[in-house]
Amino acid sequence: MKPRIPLIILLFLSCHAQAQKLFTTVYAGISGYQGELSTRPIDPVQSHPAFGIGLQYELNDHWLIRGDFTYGKISGHDKYSLANRNRNLSFESNLSEFSLGIEYIPVNLYYYKVSPYAFAGIANFKFSPYTEARNGSRIVLSEFSTEGQGFYQDRQPYKLRQYSIPFGGGLLWAVSDNFRVGFVVGFRKTFTDYLDDVSTTYIDKDILAQNRGTNALNYAFRANELDPGLEYPADGTVRGNPKTKDWYHFSGITVRFRITNFKDRQEQKRLRDRGRTDCPANRW
Repeated sequence: MKPRIPLIILLFLSCHAQAQKLFTTVYAGISGYQGELSTRPIDPVQSHPAFGIGLQYELNDHWLIRGDFTYGKISGHDKYSLANRNRNLSFESNLSEFSLGIEYIPVNLYYYKVSPYAFAGIANFKFSPYTEARNGSRIVLSEFSTEGQGFYQDRQPYKLRQYSIPFGGGLLWAVSDNFRVGFVVGFRKTFTDYLDDVSTTYIDKDILAQNRGTNALNYAFRANELDPGLEYPADGTVRGNPKTKDWYHFSGITVRFRITNFKDRQEQKRLRDRGRTDCPANRW
């Protein structure tokens, strides 16, 4: 799925939905990742600012279809891990995501103020892990095939655009029928182990140097920056854990506004004047 597909879906919802059933959302919070270089599901030390926008279309008072764009940053560094500190690997990556999914709100927010909610769907995201060289320059790790991707045995180059499965939940507070504030925690299950450019084992240093140059050795193995006496590991030495895939997450605050026009506002005023307190949205 390319980015234009979710955009088309969002535009379709915006143009064809009845205005009273459509919310727009602004999100601000943090992003992070879980993998070889950060093993905790949510690590405050390795979290970064994130933001997003989205649309939600009400099917009824409890079910919504949602489309979102979210942007953040992920990173990991062995210096925060007692077990892996001497490995001395690190990475950072900007990450952008388009997602489409469904949301369930068990409590009717047109009659009550607060409800938990849950969501799930499918997402397409883009990333590109990089690290900092000794001279401070930024190094795009995928260009150096640090584990022999693309030329060693059956290791294929990893794609920088991937699918993930977003799911999570939070709380929503209905300030009014048209305005909601919430808190969300959302996890993304990916199908790659290379968000951090670390997955399996070191390869023979001569093979790596022949195919990607001697600089590739400096980015695949960095323990000698802490201890200059260390030699490059032998072929097959463990570098990561290929049995588990990487995850990323977004958590934060959301603000939702109902998209209404003048006619909608006049209808709401008419219903209030008649003593109605329920939402003008269609009820099933």
